Amino acid sequence: MSREVCVIIAAKNAAQTIGRAVSSALQQPQTNEVIVVDDGSSDDTAGAARAAADDSGRLKILRFDENRGPAAARNGAIRASNSPILGVLDADDFLLPGRFERMLGENDWDFIADNIVFVDEARAAQQLEIADIAPQPRLLDLKGFIEGNISKRGVQRGEVGFLKPLIRREFLDRNELRYHEQLRLGEDYDLYARALAHGARYKIIHSCGYGAVVHGNSLSSSHRTEDLRRLYEADRAILALPGLSREERALIERHERHIRARYELRHFLDLKNQHGKGRALAYAATHPAALPAIAGGILLDKTDRFRRKAAAPAALGGTGAVRYLLASPAGSPR
Repeated sequence: MSREVCVIIAAKNAAQTIGRAVSSALQQPQTNEVIVVDDGSSDDTAGAARAAADDSGRLKILRFDENRGPAAARNGAIRASNSPILGVLDADDFLLPGRFERMLGENDWDFIADNIVFVDEARAAQQLEIADIAPQPRLLDLKGFIEGNISKRGVQRGEVGFLKPLIRREFLDRNELRYHEQLRLGEDYDLYARALAHGARYKIIHSCGYGAVVHGNSLSSSHRTEDLRRLYEADRAILALPGLSREERALIERHERHIRARYELRHFLDLKNQHGKGRALAYAATHPAALPAIAGGILLDKTDRFRRKAAAPAALGGTGAVRYLLASPAGSPR
């Protein structure tokens, strides 16, 4: 079987987990390259990655002296790669056996993603029993992608922006697409949305091949206010692309409002914490359009701890169960 996949791993201070990620990628027979980008780590991430190498010579390690963010790291790996298919693996996650064989067995795609299983660190170190779910292939369009990325409070997260597709380099090159390096939050969402706007065929299969380790201190739970601003500005840039339908435009505008509301709340709280309540209230008074987001966000945050407490026992499925990103289609488990 030919080796044609480049696995890209952007890593910062990931010495404790990078070895598992690298090993799982090298164990895929279809892997041609594993490129680790040490993005300004202060620990020995590069050394830990190097220690996981096999004797195939497929592992490459790049290093940025200063942290530049995951988008810049992934673009650097794409430049260094010579493989026709690209795939992203987070430094604390891992690939399950047979993943690429199942994905590459499908045809007619520019992007193809499979299911993700969420586990905690303790379970990641064990032999996982993964449900045998039928692929049930389907195409994801821009409307479905955007709608699947608008999260709702009190609902188990299932955003399709979390998916980790394989990507045909030829499509990216032909449409001059790369990650936007100013984004440190939502960089995957932005690339996939722009690709779909350019006509990408994005196929999803429900069989599971990607293991995501859940941490309480993930980037998505500790992002900066500035990251939110840049993300809603990225939506505005997508809205400027030609050829969007009315329905697509309405959904992107909805996503932009959703992210902008989160930004307005965070900005208000930053002003309060850094400059006092008076400064924050003055901002709210002079930005009336932000008032619903600020008031609603404060109310929801004050009640959120009760919802989290009620949901905590089932966070990862309780006694031995695991949680999947994509719900299984009816009758699909084999």
